[in-house]
Amino acid sequence: MNPGEILSISELNQTARILLEEGLGTVWVQGEISNFSVPASGHWYFSLKDAGAQVRCAMFAGRNRQVNFEPRHGMQVMAYVQVSLYENRGDFQLIVEKLEPIGDGALQFELERLMRKLAAEGLFDATHKKPLPSHPQTIGIITSSTGAALRDILHVLKRRAPNISVIIYPTAVQGIQAAPQIVAAIQTANYRNECDVVIIARGGGSLEDLWPFNEEIVARAIFQSKIPIISGVGHEVDFTICDSVADVRAPTPSAAAELVSPNRLNLVQDLQKYEQWLTQFMQQKLNLFAHQLNALQRQLKHPKEYWQQVSQFLDFQETHLNQLIQSSLERKRQQFELTTQALNNLNPLAVLKRGYAVALDEQQKVLSSVEQFTPGKTFNLKLKDGVVAAITKET
Repeated sequence: MNPGEILSISELNQTARILLEEGLGTVWVQGEISNFSVPASGHWYFSLKDAGAQVRCAMFAGRNRQVNFEPRHGMQVMAYVQVSLYENRGDFQLIVEKLEPIGDGALQFELERLMRKLAAEGLFDATHKKPLPSHPQTIGIITSSTGAALRDILHVLKRRAPNISVIIYPTAVQGIQAAPQIVAAIQTANYRNECDVVIIARGGGSLEDLWPFNEEIVARAIFQSKIPIISGVGHEVDFTICDSVADVRAPTPSAAAELVSPNRLNLVQDLQKYEQWLTQFMQQKLNLFAHQLNALQRQLKHPKEYWQQVSQFLDFQETHLNQLIQSSLERKRQQFELTTQALNNLNPLAVLKRGYAVALDEQQKVLSSVEQFTPGKTFNLKLKDGVVAAITKET
């Protein structure tokens, strides 16, 4: 550029763009996303800012399709950019080549990725949720032995259900050692099988503080647990993968203790109701038994009276049987007489009593025709009181 040369605005902006691009080239910058927008072209336009300044950014569709997270307002990112100038408006801008989340942004991206993965495998499905025991005898607590969460849980349990036993499985709840310790505690509780339900808890914190409860190994250990697990991690606004895979999510550690412990006052009221019901039931049974006993007593007789009734019954049966026998004998006698009379009427000897005789040959066969008589041949005449020998004179 020559001294005194007059440049147009377009030439000035072009020269400035070239100087910026050639002078600074491509660099990594870090900042917070704001004013993020996506027009119909598919390009991304946003600003990157820190506490003291901000700069416009553009990431064209060919590049932003390679980004594997969703940029949002307030997210901290690192951008690999080419320093440039938008000539039409003379705006200083950064052309973004690469975009990566950092800090909570990176953790949020990893959280969403892991959530999608575990959800696809069914770890969050309601069909896998185990019901909580209504009256647990022993409660396990997986948390820091020195944290406020443990004190809150024990305070609630002491107030509501001091009769329930508590087993504490102390673990770290923050840092790189926390997740393996939480997994080991879950596995220990299942191996010992000494709890009816387990609470996993810690107080609130940042996404980074709560990250052990977003670890995949913790999620799988909870899913594989045979013992029902309540997640009481953080405050009500906090959310972790532990909340999704647990059988029940409580908004706070104290709420987890409330969920798993029956209120002592409610138990007393329930027991009073059961006592009243049992008393009424037993009274009804006693009244029924008394009524049955009275009925049996009315039916019960003295042995002497009983044998008198039996003897009277036998006498009645004997008389009735004798009557039957006499009646049967009389019928048989009458029948016999009638039969005898009929036989007598048919007996040929009965005719002889009326003065008749029967002619018999030598073989005592009846001679019933004159053709059976031969002159000069003997035959017998059977009379009522004997036999007369006769000779046939003529026929």
